[in-house]
Amino acid sequence: MKKTEKKIVGVIGGMGPLATVDLYRKIVEHTDADCDQAHVRTIIDSNTNIPDRTAALLSGGESPVKELQSSARLLEQAGAQVLVMPCNTAHCFYDAVQACVGVPILNMIELTVQALKRQSISRAGLLATDGTVQSGIYQRHFEGSGIELLLPDPEGQAAVMDMIYAGVKAGRTDYDTTAVRTALDKLMETGAQILILGCTELPPAFEMYDLDYPNLDPTLTLALAAITASGGTVK
Repeated sequence: MKKTEKKIVGVIGGMGPLATVDLYRKIVEHTDADCDQAHVRTIIDSNTNIPDRTAALLSGGESPVKELQSSARLLEQAGAQVLVMPCNTAHCFYDAVQACVGVPILNMIELTVQALKRQSISRAGLLATDGTVQSGIYQRHFEGSGIELLLPDPEGQAAVMDMIYAGVKAGRTDYDTTAVRTALDKLMETGAQILILGCTELPPAFEMYDLDYPNLDPTLTLALAAITASGGTVK
């Protein structure tokens, strides 16, 4: 029997580097493979030149579109047949990036909506950057889904942002999570059944800082979709 040719997955990475590593690790760990050749062939561009997405959206920072498109084109030219973008805030620029290539880019936020619907979730707390929250990108994707999105209060949102930037991005393993835990407790008390880790720095943060709350990891959701799209088998 002829071996089925799997598609090559391209990763528009570097937002940040640890989040890129987290995605690739999840692709490897969740692929049903008994040898190297059964894994997903993956090309990663950890493009750390991509400007900060939140700064671009909220404070007039440099647009990331040019560098996002550069990575997408580079990966397509290198042979990638399906692309993934492990950064929630970057999905605010999804249409512009998709328009510059002829291969599909999996939409992590839409995949997250579908995953929550399969779990029959009706109320979810959104943890994300200020840029993602204020852009309304999650809110738009959740319209008509039957799932209510709950957001942290301003103090809680500031705590989440601080953990992302002063904790994970700064590589601080000793980061004090007291304020974050207070914010997460409040979300759960107001009726959230699950917390959406809507920034790709948050899954590593929850692991690094032992944040034991019911959550949905969009990075894992994207990893599973990438395995399937490549023609691989999910474990």
